[in-house]
Parts: sequence; C-alpha cells; structure tokens
Amino acid sequence: MALVKEEINLRKVIMHVLDSLTGQPQLSDMPLELNADLSDFIKSHIANIFGGDDSKKCEFHKKESEVYSILNDYSDDEFVERSRQIATVLYGIMNANIDIPSADLFVVRFSSDSLDYLALLKMNYKPQYTHRCIPGDEGLVNEVCTYKEILPAGSQKLSEACIIRLTDLAVWVVEKKAEINGKKEDYFSEYFLKCSSKLSDKKKLAIVTKAIESVNDRAYEDMYKYEPQMKAKAIINNELEKNGGFTVEHIADLVYEDRPDLKSEFNNRMERFDLIREEVAPVSDNTTKKYARQCLVTDTGIEIKIPMLQYEEDNVEFITNPDGTLSLHIKNIGNISAKF
Repeated sequence: MALVKEEINLRKVIMHVLDSLTGQPQLSDMPLELNADLSDFIKSHIANIFGGDDSKKCEFHKKESEVYSILNDYSDDEFVERSRQIATVLYGIMNANIDIPSADLFVVRFSSDSLDYLALLKMNYKPQYTHRCIPGDEGLVNEVCTYKEILPAGSQKLSEACIIRLTDLAVWVVEKKAEINGKKEDYFSEYFLKCSSKLSDKKKLAIVTKAIESVNDRAYEDMYKYEPQMKAKAIINNELEKNGGFTVEHIADLVYEDRPDLKSEFNNRMERFDLIREEVAPVSDNTTKKYARQCLVTDTGIEIKIPMLQYEEDNVEFITNPDGTLSLHIKNIGNISAKF
C-alpha cells in the first residue's frame, strides 16, 4: 500500500497522552486545530510509513478485536468518543506491560484517492537534550537538560502505527516487537488490534533471497557458488526493474530453469512460509537497491562491486584457469579512476 503525501486530505485529528508512568491515560475531549506545520507533520508520518515496504496487510479477528467492534459502525459524528475508546484499549495493554514505551496516540481521520481512512499513529517518546538559561546571584548559568517526551520528527518512521480503510476495515500495520510475559511479541497487532497478518514485501523478498542462497550453498562447491548467486540476483533485479516485482513461483521458474531438482527444493522452502503463489512488489529504493549490484570478495582480500547491468550485458567474464584458479575479465572499459 502506498499513500502520496500530497494526496492525503486530513479531516479530523485528535491526540491522547498515553504515559505509562502516570497510571491513567490523559484523553482529549477535542480534536486538534490544524495548521500548515502540524498538517505537514502528520501527513509525513502517514506517507513515510506506508509508502515503504515495512507495512503488512492484516485482517481483524472480528469476534475478538475491541478495535474492530469500536469501528464496525463508525461515524464521523462520534470521532472523539471512538478515538477515546481506542486509546483506552491501547493504554490498558501498555499499563500491564512496562516494556511497551509511553507515547502520544494520534488518531487521524483522512481521505486519499476518494477513499476514507483512519490512522492510529503511536508516537513513542524520544528523550533529547537541550539547554536552559538560569539567572543567578553571580550571573547567568547555562545548563543542559533533558526533555523525555519529545515526539519523533516527521522524517522518522514510527515503530507502531496502522491505517484502517473504513469502507471494509482492511488494516495495514507497521510494528516493533515488545516484551510481553518475558517474550518478544508483536503486541500492536496481536494484543491491541487483534489481527493476523501476512508478511511485508520487505520480509518476503528477504525470505526468497535467503532461500536461494541456502539452496545454492548446498548444491554448488564453494569455488563456483558465485555464478548461480549472481545469475539469481540479476534475475531478481531485472524483474524488480522492469515489472516492479514478481510472483515467487515465477522467480523459481527463471532461477532454476535448468535445475528442476533445485527448483523443487526451493519451492518446498517457500511452501513452509505459504509464499509460493505470493506476489513480491516492494516500492522503496532502500529495499531494492542492493539487488542492483553484486559485491564479490576473493580469498586474497580483493573486493569487487559489479553493477548487475554490466553483468547482464556480458561485460564481466569469469575464466577458469588450467590450475583451477579463477580470473576476472572486465571488458569495454573506456576510462578508470581511483578514489580515496
């Protein structure tokens, strides 16, 4: 899911203070008055999080989820009261689990591309240093002090947040694990929203890559693993560049077209994650840029970075020498520069 900042239209925003140290939430009775800076701040958080590849689509457990019940017959006329109910549910979980960080909860009613949404943005406090000037009997004293309840900047990604499409209550979640009963868990989706999720595109791509590496590690000798690894990486990069993504089943056909035995092993690994027919379609350059080049490291300590485009155009050739060693032939070089 991607939301463009310029296409986000804010309707109503309210903020509730959820500080675990106080023992009770401080719930607002009125929506915020929006100005240009505050609007830009909120839109940035929505766009930054859900324009990336960390969000995962979830489905509410309708009979168990209090948030689903609160929003099932949602009306804008009850925006404030429904937001207070949601904040109360979240605070109850936070108050019972001290490792969940305190935060301000922004409940945002907005629209984008003619669709209506509700965003729950949990803005965890981040302590920061600043100064204060104190006049004294012997003159001015400048001190350093800490503010513990600073909200994350608009350029930062939130650790826990979700967007709910109001027409069908489809929900997209980003989250970070917290310790619950001595175990790290996805508390935001499992305990607060009570929804189940599919893997994010970022996670799916990482699983596919790891599976290919594992299959190739088992199938090829150490000396010659570079070739199938580079071939697979070039194929993935080409699919990302030209098509914006791929289905896992299709990438298996391309990577292992000449090795049905390895294709079967790869598919078995994907079946364990229920991914074989899944689409992988990342949108963030931060997720895909590492597939645009291959880093090779020799046993003699030489490190070489090869753009996959040059590899695909056969401007790089690996030669097996009679003594079993390898040589690398880089073709069509017009100029060489050295960088410090």
